Amino acid sequence: MASQKDLQDLLRVLTTGRNKLPMLGAMGRVKALQGADLRSIESIASADLETISTALSDPKAAKSLQTTCKGLVKDPSKKRTADSTLSSTSKRTKSAYELNSEPQTPQEIEGALALPQPSQDEEQIEKTVIYTNRAPLVLAFAVQLLKYTMPEQPLSSRLSLAQAVVSVNSRSKAQSLGIEKGRSAEELGWGQGQPKVKVMGREISVLKRSGYEWKREKDEENIDVVESPSVGAEEKSQDTKIDPVVEEGLKRATDGWTVSASVTSKKSTFVARAISIKSPSQARSEVQKLLGANTDLREASHNITAWRVAGDYGVIEDSNDDGESGGGRHILGLLQSSDALDVLLVVTRWYGGIMLGVDRWRIMSQVSRDALSQRLRVTGVIGQEALWGLDLEAMKSIDAPVTGGTAVGMPIYRPEGARSYILKAFASPPAGEDEKKKKKTGVTLEREKENNLGLLLGALDMLFNSWVEHLSRDELDRKAWGWYVQVRPEVDGGVAGWGGKGNVKLADILDLRRKA
Repeated sequence: MASQKDLQDLLRVLTTGRNKLPMLGAMGRVKALQGADLRSIESIASADLETISTALSDPKAAKSLQTTCKGLVKDPSKKRTADSTLSSTSKRTKSAYELNSEPQTPQEIEGALALPQPSQDEEQIEKTVIYTNRAPLVLAFAVQLLKYTMPEQPLSSRLSLAQAVVSVNSRSKAQSLGIEKGRSAEELGWGQGQPKVKVMGREISVLKRSGYEWKREKDEENIDVVESPSVGAEEKSQDTKIDPVVEEGLKRATDGWTVSASVTSKKSTFVARAISIKSPSQARSEVQKLLGANTDLREASHNITAWRVAGDYGVIEDSNDDGESGGGRHILGLLQSSDALDVLLVVTRWYGGIMLGVDRWRIMSQVSRDALSQRLRVTGVIGQEALWGLDLEAMKSIDAPVTGGTAVGMPIYRPEGARSYILKAFASPPAGEDEKKKKKTGVTLEREKENNLGLLLGALDMLFNSWVEHLSRDELDRKAWGWYVQVRPEVDGGVAGWGGKGNVKLADILDLRRKA
């Protein structure tokens, strides 16, 4: 068993030098190494490289780590130097928002990721102009929007999901400008089987953080969040416009099921349903109740089922083809790849008389993903899991294996990186000639950016708060992108404007608030 000192030494190696990782990433690597019984610098130095590579699912990182460990074992003075360097650097003056060294509990992790308090000084916000490029502004919009549209998500998840939105949008723009070529990871099927959510109208693949529990901070508890409309809800204000597809999906979900859109190909029609369950007996019972209450389903050609539940001694799972050979095994594989637990999935097919061949697998996957992602999105249907934004492009580049959605190789958008980016992104406009003579120190510039971020977050809170009682969550999400487009900085068109910066008047954000 590793000693506390072994653990500290290993974390120090992983967060400094050539192996430098954020603390949370380093802790994940330590856990993976411990799973392979590699618990100290000495054990890694003497281990077989293949063992380390298997543990980390990253041969390049494994080789770099072992080289470093061998150097420390050969020359212990390097280790002492690293210790003293770490000690001396810790004495420097820190930003009020700098990350702590070793967050452990969910509450400590969320606290370490804290952003500047959103300003409530409307007069100051009205006068403020920030100088930035478009990507961090999208990030700020998404982080604050998620407080209202997905309030169950902790700040770490909101940062991860927001960074995913930025990446999806940036890649789309790069492709349209010809900067990036080739098919995206999503188009190549790397997101197959993963649940998806929409943020600012962008669909992103997510990974559930099962068991991650956190407590909402007091400043967020006061946010008024209107639940998504459901059957029997009071009539909304005339300003409320609910997408018919969303409304119908919510109505169908009132009995506990989420339902996909139907897909028809060569006269065969497919539709999927998902529901939360707690036991194998409940899975069988729910299928019987579903078929008993729906004549159309009883008359379908096939009702293919698969379910997975967490048992006392591991996962219990089963499937049924109902005459569609291999169908049950196929949709069970989708549940396994997305690490879905306590869920029953039913795919119904009405056969149209024309053989579809392998196309039927693609369509079954499509409707299944739709039903499963709605299961994440519809309020009240399941417990509200915390999510990570899944980095499909990184997954494609490192060819990471998907093993139940929880492998070390499943790359996510790290919240630390998004946080660091957003803290440094919002400067004041370039100084005039007279002001240029008065040079600002690095600390002053840092504080200025943090203050500007607090003013921006405050402006966004005022905007979303003005609409939240009059729009469903889905409608608020869809409108957010249009609001961003109206206030984003003006840059040159085409490739010349890629990454370009410009002014953003926070008064323009306040002007988008709902008029009384």
